[in-house]
Amino acid sequence: MRLTKFTDYSLRILIYVAARGGERTTIEDAALHFGISMAHLKKVVLHLSRAGFLHGNRGRTGGFELARAPDLINIGAVIRSTEPDFGLFECFLEGNTCAITRPCRLPTIGHEALHAFLGVFDRYTLADVLLRPDLFVTPSSGALQPVRRFP
Repeated sequence: MRLTKFTDYSLRILIYVAARGGERTTIEDAALHFGISMAHLKKVVLHLSRAGFLHGNRGRTGGFELARAPDLINIGAVIRSTEPDFGLFECFLEGNTCAITRPCRLPTIGHEALHAFLGVFDRYTLADVLLRPDLFVTPSSGALQPVRRFP
């Protein structure tokens, strides 16, 4: 299973904001830091604000910050709020036309797998994945390589 870029960006933003220790940040700052377009991050920040994970202020001294403490932001809840669906199979989606949906046993296994997948994320909060501010690498100082632990 692969999470969307929207979810990836959402988690990155939350980790970045948490590392700033209550100091507000701007979309421009985060976009520059991550090398992500401001348009994408505006959508992410708006969603995270509406979902209650971020709090934003407009204006000259504006920016955004965490709406609650990192230990109160559950990773599973963030993923559920940012993913458009968890359609592992066609029969999980609206408009299903699979001819074997009724007798098929695969959806039961799929639901079990999805529950286990999300269950792992449910055990962690933003506090569990916090990083020190000095660990962030900006695009201008060299890109980080992707972490690959599984084939």
